[in-house]
Amino acid sequence: MNRRNFLGVAIPATAVLAACGKSSQKIRLALNWKPEPEFGPFYEAPYQKYGLDVDILPGGAGTPTIQMVGAGSAEFGIVAADELVVARSRGNDVVALFAVFQNNPLGLMVHASRKLISIADIFRRPGTVAMQRGLSYARLLEKLYGFDKVKIVPSPNGDVSAFLRDKNFAQQCFITSEPLIAKRQGADVHVFPISDDGFNPYTDVMAASGELLRRKPEMAKSMVAAVREGLRIYLDDPKPTNLRMQQLNPTMPLDLFTETAEAQKPLIETEETRRNGLGSMTKERWEALIMQLKSLGDIQSAPAPDDCFRSL
Repeated sequence: MNRRNFLGVAIPATAVLAACGKSSQKIRLALNWKPEPEFGPFYEAPYQKYGLDVDILPGGAGTPTIQMVGAGSAEFGIVAADELVVARSRGNDVVALFAVFQNNPLGLMVHASRKLISIADIFRRPGTVAMQRGLSYARLLEKLYGFDKVKIVPSPNGDVSAFLRDKNFAQQCFITSEPLIAKRQGADVHVFPISDDGFNPYTDVMAASGELLRRKPEMAKSMVAAVREGLRIYLDDPKPTNLRMQQLNPTMPLDLFTETAEAQKPLIETEETRRNGLGSMTKERWEALIMQLKSLGDIQSAPAPDDCFRSL
């Protein structure tokens, strides 16, 4: 969730040795959050099989993955489609290669006791909304509904304590994360995905620089193939990878890893990916996103959709 995308310390988490007899290619993959189930395919990917030696760099609040990729301090990075479009419009030649989430997992969670029936209701009634106001979806909601009846406060980045204390508190969330945590602490939660209002950018998108794609196209193809295989394995049996990630992120209970991995499956594997392959993207989705961002004023000059992504 773009509860991330912001400066943090990147620490190498794992290096995968090259297959015997194959030349190894040193690669840095920068994540934009801590090891959690959404990154299962990247930890599961059989890089060794494809002759790749990968350091996974965990992120946190503040990790600037898109800048890292553009600057060459990481060969690959995890970004959101909307931030990639904005970056390209500003001259950062970053290209999407693989999208884990086909349906965006960002949402707003409220207490079920409020009996709200739509996102619009959140902004039509008095209360507090914790969200990152600088994100594109927030500007879209402000344009649609206005924020004059609610108090906007910063997103708590995964902390649900304020939500639990206040029945009139709504919170930006990953629909596969914070709502599960809140429910475990006794809250009766209702979640509204932002896609309900037509804003549905791909997320957990693996991106590379245009320069890397020109210089090392085979590396990019191998990386995509490894991650696609890793995603299939993780969807079928997440337990071994969850165990490894939980060792790297012990603050998240193992049973929550299990619950989250199951909850995110419908957002990852869709009818479209069954036709076109896991991680696939379409020109139509990128076109729609670019038009939305232009209408919001997030970009002045619209990049060509075909420049935003590659099918490898």
